[in-house]
Amino acid sequence: MSRPFPALDPQTYARHRLHTQEREWAETNCYVDVWIEVLHARGLEPIAALPFTLGIDFEGDQWTFFKYQLTDLYDLYALDVQELAIYRPLTAHIEEQLSLGRPLLIELDSFYLPDTAGSAYQLEHVKTTVAIAEIDMEQQRLGYFHAQGYYHLQGDDFAHVFHLRGEKNPAILPPYCEIVKSTPLPPLQGEALLNASLVLLKRQLQRLPEVNPFVKFRARFEADMQWLINEPIATFHQYSFATLRQFGSCYELSGTYLKWLQSQGVGGLDGAIESILRLSTGAKTLQFQLARAMARKKAIDFTPVDQMAEHWTQAMQQLKDAFPA
Repeated sequence: MSRPFPALDPQTYARHRLHTQEREWAETNCYVDVWIEVLHARGLEPIAALPFTLGIDFEGDQWTFFKYQLTDLYDLYALDVQELAIYRPLTAHIEEQLSLGRPLLIELDSFYLPDTAGSAYQLEHVKTTVAIAEIDMEQQRLGYFHAQGYYHLQGDDFAHVFHLRGEKNPAILPPYCEIVKSTPLPPLQGEALLNASLVLLKRQLQRLPEVNPFVKFRARFEADMQWLINEPIATFHQYSFATLRQFGSCYELSGTYLKWLQSQGVGGLDGAIESILRLSTGAKTLQFQLARAMARKKAIDFTPVDQMAEHWTQAMQQLKDAFPA
C-alpha cells in the first residue's frame, strides 16, 4: 500500500470548515473542492490562496471555471504541480507517484465513485476530479479526496474506474492527471502567509475584467432564455452549473477570503464583503427563478443581473481603493 499522507480514515476524517459550515453553495467545482481538502490534510490553510476568485469573467457562453492558480500554490505552500504523462497502466503510475509522497489529481468517472450516490453513482457517467491519496492493488482499494471529504472505493468500482477488466479499448483515452510535489522550501505560515496572500490579491486586482462581466452575462442570459424555456430539466442543471453556480460559489469564496483577511487584522473591508456576498446570494435566487421559469416555460425578470453589475463595480472599486497597486 502507498500513501503520501498519514493514515486517513473516511469515517474519522475532519473536513475543512469550508465544507462543514452552513453556506449558500455547499460545493464549488470539483477541482477547487479537492484542493481545499488536499491542502487542509497537509495542515495548510486553503483560504489564503483564494484571491484568484476575484478575477473570474463571463467567457461568452459560460462563467470562468475557476481554479486554484498553480503559481499561487507554489508561492504560498511550496507545492509544485506538474502534469503526468501516462504511458503505462494508470495504476502503475499511481503506485509509483504515491510511493514518492505525491498525491495525484486525476479525472475519473463519477459512475464508479460511491460518494456520489444519489446523483451520479451507478446512474450517470460524469467526469470529475479527485485527488488520490492511497492505493492498494492487492485489496483493490482506492483512497481519494472528492467534493467535501475523503472516501474509499474498492472491488468492482476499483476495477471499472481503472478499466482493468476485458480487452483494452483504444477509444478510452488516458485521463488528465497532475502530481503534487513538495519542494525543499517550507510552506508559509502566520504573517508571512498573510503578506504573500496580499501580494496575490493586489496582483489579481490588476487583472480584473475590463468590461463588467455581469453586463456581458445579462445580454447572453436574456438571449439564452429564448431556447432554455423549451428545454428539459437536465438542461437547466447543465446551464446553471456553467453559469449561476460558477459565479455564485466563486464569489462566496471571495467573501470568505475577505473575511479571513479581517480575521488577520486587515480592516476596511465591510463594504466590499457585503457587495461580493450579494453576488453569491443573488445567484442562488436566480437559480431558483430559472428552474421555475423553465418549468412554466416563461421568461424571468433580468433586473437582478443589472443589480449584480452594480454590486460588482462597487466591490471591485472598494478593493482597488483598499489595496492600491
